[in-house]
Amino acid sequence: MSPVFMGIPLAAIAIALPWVLLPTPTARWTNNRLMGLQGWFINRFTQQLLLPVNLGGHKWAALLTSLMIFLITLNMLGLLPYTFTPTTQLSINLGLATPLWLATVIIGMRNQPTHALGHLLPEGTPGPLIPVLIIIETISLFIRPLALGVRLTANLTAGHLLIQLIATASFVLLSIMPAVAITVTVVLFLLTLLEVAVAMFQA
Repeated sequence: MSPVFMGIPLAAIAIALPWVLLPTPTARWTNNRLMGLQGWFINRFTQQLLLPVNLGGHKWAALLTSLMIFLITLNMLGLLPYTFTPTTQLSINLGLATPLWLATVIIGMRNQPTHALGHLLPEGTPGPLIPVLIIIETISLFIRPLALGVRLTANLTAGHLLIQLIATASFVLLSIMPAVAITVTVVLFLLTLLEVAVAMFQA
């Protein structure tokens, strides 16, 4: 369950906060360095995302880029002390994954039904294996949003738990074995860097 503070669910605050933190463009000809950096990042990400996609898929650019920025901000903010990470909740991840997955399946079936159905059966499959493979591929298609949602949830939750456990161990060992506590703190620092990378990759 999402923690509640003064009757306000922290998930709602954590979801609304990233949009407040992002810098907004001004009416001036030139913007500040932060706006320039944000614009460069968005342009590079959109360019990399749409390189293998044909022209018809470019209309998804705004949706996918805003989703990426939203997720990366939530994941990064969740690494700060005394914060709540909504992306560690399976319900929120599935709530984002299912409509987008369903949209891609429906649009694929509507625009290119032969191509979409062709994915259910690899080329050159022996005759007796055809019914089994179609069933397996259909199941894997329907499981995809669940698998991706669970992966995001599990990776972020595991990282947060590891940081919590190692930080507690370092704090407890400080008075008993200072040398071990320092070693554990170095490990904690390296793990935190890893978790920053994981937060970006998972987004």
